[in-house]
Amino acid sequence: MAQELAKSIERAPHRSLYKAMGYTDKDMQKPLVAIISAYSEIVPGHIHLDKVAQKVKEGVLAAGGFPVIMPSIGICDGIAMGHNGMRYSLPSRELIADSVEAMVAGHNCNAVVLVPNCDKIIPGMIMGALRVDLPTVVVSGGPMLAGKHAKGRTSLSNMFEAVGSCSFGIMSTNELGQLENIACPTCGSCSGMYTANSLNCLTEALGIAPNGNGTVPAVYGERLALARLAGEAIMDIYKSKVTIKQVINKKSLENAVALDMALGCSTNSVLHLLAIAYEAGVPQEDFNIDTFDKISKKTPNLTKLNPAGTDLIEDLHFAGGIAAVLNRLIEGGLIDGSAKTVYNVSLAEKVKGAQVLDNKLIRPLDNPYSHFGGIAVLKGNLAPGGSVVKQSAVAPEMLIHSGPARVFESEEDCISAILAGAIKKGDVVVIRYEGPKGGPGMREMLIPTSALAGMGLDKDVALITDGRFSGATRGAAIGHICPEAAAGGLIGLIEEGDIIEINIPANIINLALSKETIESRKLAAKLTLKKDLKGYLARYRNLVTDAGMGGVLKGDSK
Repeated sequence: MAQELAKSIERAPHRSLYKAMGYTDKDMQKPLVAIISAYSEIVPGHIHLDKVAQKVKEGVLAAGGFPVIMPSIGICDGIAMGHNGMRYSLPSRELIADSVEAMVAGHNCNAVVLVPNCDKIIPGMIMGALRVDLPTVVVSGGPMLAGKHAKGRTSLSNMFEAVGSCSFGIMSTNELGQLENIACPTCGSCSGMYTANSLNCLTEALGIAPNGNGTVPAVYGERLALARLAGEAIMDIYKSKVTIKQVINKKSLENAVALDMALGCSTNSVLHLLAIAYEAGVPQEDFNIDTFDKISKKTPNLTKLNPAGTDLIEDLHFAGGIAAVLNRLIEGGLIDGSAKTVYNVSLAEKVKGAQVLDNKLIRPLDNPYSHFGGIAVLKGNLAPGGSVVKQSAVAPEMLIHSGPARVFESEEDCISAILAGAIKKGDVVVIRYEGPKGGPGMREMLIPTSALAGMGLDKDVALITDGRFSGATRGAAIGHICPEAAAGGLIGLIEEGDIIEINIPANIINLALSKETIESRKLAAKLTLKKDLKGYLARYRNLVTDAGMGGVLKGDSK
């Protein structure tokens, strides 16, 4: 693009438009690098991305490129949680992917630097970059630091659980207010191993981000230095002609899953890695929901990060970071170190020399927290297409559970019942019509799970849904039930008091009813889809696939 823009007679009108913005003839002789920044003043993980993007720009300029910052939307899942706004969170991933594709292709860019930080924004940007398939690197905004008070450290999950404690009389409103003031003390993605930090960590395993991208705190000067170096690196990547689609493939995706299992990442990583695989053109028979279960069975869980434990992302950083974890997994033969990275070296070469500095935080392979990964895929008559649970955050006594169903047609109805004290020990809470189509938008369910935990019921009550859970969720919370209620799934036929059987070690979730009873209910069933949809959500419902395919949109040429 650079040579054509600088010299072609036909491009004189284009040059005049660039000059209207103060760019020079010399600028237009250089490769055009799109810096896609999700900066905004509504997302704590993004409010500092203007500074990160500026550092990327400095790096591109220093390395001889022509950098241009372009915007991306982004929704804060924490702020959207528990109301209609959460219906737009997962669907926004597709808007972000579309906008990256449109902006980069529409302006004929030569290379891309992605500057995201939060849940849907990271995979959305990667998906869009895969469509245009240019030299690409990701440098995110980094995690926020933990809050601190007399009883220890805090994170966003403590805040949501405190609501349940306050409602149940365990915590006073004064204590709740004090916690509110200190729980999220800095900019950055929330400080536990929630979805945003999970995805930021996985970009390192995918080979598309610098070492440290997942764990260097947002407020550290090191984060700005990382951005500057990423800006310089993109020019080397451009010269080497390595594109993102050459790097993201079956091998690198399986590496990301192995890292996910070792760290105990968010269940949302299943949804997003499946969508990324789809955009990378990886055949579904080579990478699907069963891939996660297969890798989970052979990958030990090496960390217990919040919400599964008390360690936070900043602790992981000081323990050696993701590069150290990857090195440990490569040495154990659990990750393929020969996988190519955008840096034109193998993954093993990229992380060479990184050492684990705290064997208590990042356990050795022969002394893991468990010999299986952090996520499990459950199947059975309730979820023939699969369901997902963060098993590393489930209390041992809830790994096998059988109990009566308490059925709710929406998250709001369930929250009201929980806060009213209507859920009892042994219950299995069912929230349905919250899937990709049924919601629509597959809302995260952090408020009900946090309320149960805050009331001390996370070791006695299970929760299943065709929606999904925040990475901050802990307990026997099983999401992504597929097929969903809106697609005629069995979850839509559960009645109050039916017995639901959950066996996480055996990967089973069943509704304890005879085939005859199930068939009779199917004959009498009526779908209860919301009829008053308009705008984007209406279009989304018509195009979205199920969670087992990553909730991508159908109707294209693939």
